[in-house]
Amino acid sequence: MKWSEVLPGKPYPLGATYQGNGVNFAVFSEHARKMEVCLFDARDPSRELGRYSLPEHNQHVWHGFIPELQTGTLYGLRAHGPYEPRRGLRFNPHKLLVDPYARALHGQVDFSAPVYSYLPGDPEQDLGFDIRDSALGMPKAVVLTDDFDWEGDRPPSVPWHRTLLYEAHVKGLTRLHPSVPEHLRGTYAGLAHPAVIDHLQQLGVTAVELLPVHAHVDEPFLINKGLTNYWGYSTLNFFAPDARFSASSSRGGQVAEFKSMVKALHRAGIEVILDVVYNHTGEGNHLGPTLSFKGLDNSAYYRLSDKDPRYYQDFTGTGNSWNATHPYALKLIMDSLRYWVQVMHVDGFRFDLATTLGRDRTGYDTRAAFFQMVHQDPVLSRVKLIAEPWDVGDFGYQVGNFPVIWSEWNGKYRDTIRRYWRGDERQAAEIGCRLTGSSDLFALGGRKPTASINFITAHDGFTLHDLVTYEQKHNEANLEDNRDGGNDNHAWNCGVEGETRDLAVNALREQQKRNFLATLFLSQGVPMLVAGDEMGRTQRGNNNAYCQDNPLSWVEWRLTEPQRKLLDFTRRMSRLRREQPVLSKRRFFRGATIFDSELKDLAWFRPDGQEMKKEDWEKPFARSVCFLLGGDAIATPDDDGRRIVGDTLLVLMNAHHEPITFHLPAIEWGADWEEVVDTSQSRVSHHPHTPAGGTLVVAGRSLRVLRRPAVD
Repeated sequence: MKWSEVLPGKPYPLGATYQGNGVNFAVFSEHARKMEVCLFDARDPSRELGRYSLPEHNQHVWHGFIPELQTGTLYGLRAHGPYEPRRGLRFNPHKLLVDPYARALHGQVDFSAPVYSYLPGDPEQDLGFDIRDSALGMPKAVVLTDDFDWEGDRPPSVPWHRTLLYEAHVKGLTRLHPSVPEHLRGTYAGLAHPAVIDHLQQLGVTAVELLPVHAHVDEPFLINKGLTNYWGYSTLNFFAPDARFSASSSRGGQVAEFKSMVKALHRAGIEVILDVVYNHTGEGNHLGPTLSFKGLDNSAYYRLSDKDPRYYQDFTGTGNSWNATHPYALKLIMDSLRYWVQVMHVDGFRFDLATTLGRDRTGYDTRAAFFQMVHQDPVLSRVKLIAEPWDVGDFGYQVGNFPVIWSEWNGKYRDTIRRYWRGDERQAAEIGCRLTGSSDLFALGGRKPTASINFITAHDGFTLHDLVTYEQKHNEANLEDNRDGGNDNHAWNCGVEGETRDLAVNALREQQKRNFLATLFLSQGVPMLVAGDEMGRTQRGNNNAYCQDNPLSWVEWRLTEPQRKLLDFTRRMSRLRREQPVLSKRRFFRGATIFDSELKDLAWFRPDGQEMKKEDWEKPFARSVCFLLGGDAIATPDDDGRRIVGDTLLVLMNAHHEPITFHLPAIEWGADWEEVVDTSQSRVSHHPHTPAGGTLVVAGRSLRVLRRPAVD
């Protein structure tokens, strides 16, 4: 079919917009001299049907309207302009480009095709110019509409203080799930299966935090090794959900399938948070391929070297950094985020290497344009916003230094809890801060304990099982001679490196897992679990499994007896947190009585039962602490304005290798105590009552939780 004319169309909205009688195309490029839309045969995507120049250029936007064009049309872009890498310009009309605003992509990048703007092996490298057409190796954008029957879907809007995050990979979570039909395993539809949702509900999960679902590329160096970019932190397009996670056979069907997944999770009261990668793309550095942004307007979309624009500033370790200081590059981020909230109904975002987005031309700034735009946006300022508060640039570690409406992955929490249970010295003062919401990091900025996303493990690093099984990384499967991945994991293998049949070592490892999980649920802030940790998933010591799309990374659902016990323990700890309001405070502790409370909201004790003094926190060998959470000293009311009174909890923690006898606080701190948790046991216990002022032995490397019921 041949379309004879291209009408002027409109410069907004950007991308391809079906208007009932044709499609409007609008593409930003400040430095291009000509922009073409290439149409491809839906039955044979390798066959180009025609090229159409967009006739109008308005405020750096090229636009045109092609009558009679329908949804399902496959297309790509070609940008004409100067190819002058030393000036930061890399236009090459021989390279088909992905529309940055495409809603769906069909196909994957084939790196055996000429997708580079220069000839590989050219002695001048990227200064050369390749005239071979890349279309055969490029995915094609799909024209779609936003039509979908949401059936009255509404966001669960779970308050931060009631949130339990569950970080998961769409494919890895269900690829091995025996209750999910085989053709749905590893897909959006598989994640929405009732068996998976039931598991999440039994865990008390209120939000799944999904590793990147944006369409991404697999780097050539991985492909050459027979590996893939499993995690997906190599974005190709910020609007299109990756078709590799879809069970749909229809072109663009991944969009509807993703929406159906969100709808199913919302019905179960579970929010969907996306891990998004706006700090860099999969086009790499000056030697990387030309796939989209690089060929459309390289100097607008990327941060280039001030001294030599041929090269890229790299705060991410991936070869390039997104230029969040350019109006249109920043607009694309904002448009993408709003699209995922308003059209795809997601509930929030976790921003990978978020420090990069806050960098202006002088460095990181909490008043950077990106933060200002999010803060004033009536849509985005109301969803959950989580920062990974670091990058690899100078002064990249910014934990505690994000704007007021943000929460942050608290890397200091992770490291402190790991060091404490390993038995390191001089951890008492630090653990006091981390268990109580990290007020030292967040209070001065006007934020609450929920600004702290508490985690022991994440996708990046050891799993919980491996954290207590290995001290050294074992990344040989990544084929980088074990050079990749972090070396400082604060891990302890309980005396033996790797798996063992030693019953005593294995028992200690299970106890350490319970210690970590119990600590996570007993801490103020927002807890985050990693998929499979509740069941003791292992990656056999690989702490950088980004390229392992195989059972090493997938969640195994066939459980051993110790794994079933761990899962039961995790569910019970989650339930304890939900039932005890003192574990999800909305304000920082004062260490004082609240209103007419009998108890302080927080009090710390030594093992001898005396309140801790300043010098006690500074003792290097202090590994045993006790803290009390006053159930009648909760400052914030419930949603109806009524005072909240809950149980009082007493937590006894012993990271020493030998048992410690704790003297419980005297009678003025409460009467009898009932035990509800003992991590030296695999079950949540219900111990006989222990009187105030009495003694209780806490086993080496364990904790116990005591409860005094609320008084009516």
